[in-house]
Amino acid sequence: MNIRKATLADLDEIMRVYAAAKEYMVATGNKSQWNNGYPQRELIENDIAKEQCYVCEENGIKGVFAFILGEDHTYNYIEDGAWKNERPYGTVHRIGSDGTSRGIFNAALDYCKTVIPDLRIDTHENNHVMQKLILNYGFERCGIIYIDDGTPRIAYQYEA
Repeated sequence: MNIRKATLADLDEIMRVYAAAKEYMVATGNKSQWNNGYPQRELIENDIAKEQCYVCEENGIKGVFAFILGEDHTYNYIEDGAWKNERPYGTVHRIGSDGTSRGIFNAALDYCKTVIPDLRIDTHENNHVMQKLILNYGFERCGIIYIDDGTPRIAYQYEA
């Protein structure tokens, strides 16, 4: 599987992948995450402009994720636990698959680890599929963080 930075030419395919991912979340019991048009096209355009949007290709775009190096302000406060360390880290956000290829999550995280060995990720309490993927990859649950709209997310950290 090839991982590369997304371009604006990829935008329609990226939005197709996110639409498929949202359908899958609803079908697996996670009806309360990624509502109200999230992730919005403008948000993805911004990710692309900042060169932090990546696509996973295997005979076309099958997955997408944001990979952000440096401090994530929503991770500054954590409750019901603590971060494993305070070393520099990368954060994975908005990871999604169109469901036509297996291994998108692992391929994306394997790529991220080549850039920086400490990774953080969070997910909604109802996203049981993502929680399982995160834990199976080797992340450890660190506590609860709150995203910009004030809703809680389970936060995890991977350290090499």
